[in-house]
Amino acid sequence: QVQLVESGGGLVQAGGSLSLSCAASGRTFSSYGVAWFRQAPGKEREFVAAISPNGGIRRYGDSAKGRFTISKDNAMNLGHLQMNSLKPEDTAVYYCAAGRTDSVYDPLRPHEANYWGQGTQVTVSS
Repeated sequence: QVQLVESGGGLVQAGGSLSLSCAASGRTFSSYGVAWFRQAPGKEREFVAAISPNGGIRRYGDSAKGRFTISKDNAMNLGHLQMNSLKPEDTAVYYCAAGRTDSVYDPLRPHEANYWGQGTQVTVSS
């Protein structure tokens, strides 16, 4: 079992940056891939970024490429999402997810996300 708690959301102006964190419980965090998703009001949940259990392989959704960076600190049981050049359309609740992957080199795929945090609100003003 893994429990996830996100933090770092808030209000930022367009063009600004935010860093989200995902604190995980449990002693096997290094065995889990991590991903970030977001959901804006009235829209479906959207994949943002994913990382492999060993932290070496990353995958990004189209909206995140070139602006967001996902990382994972297995020693501290933390996941991070650094978001730069934020746009109003990035406004959403951001969720951290974790789960087992086929190998330590595979970024977490959406259907492998078995554990979810409660979400953190990110609001980007124009």
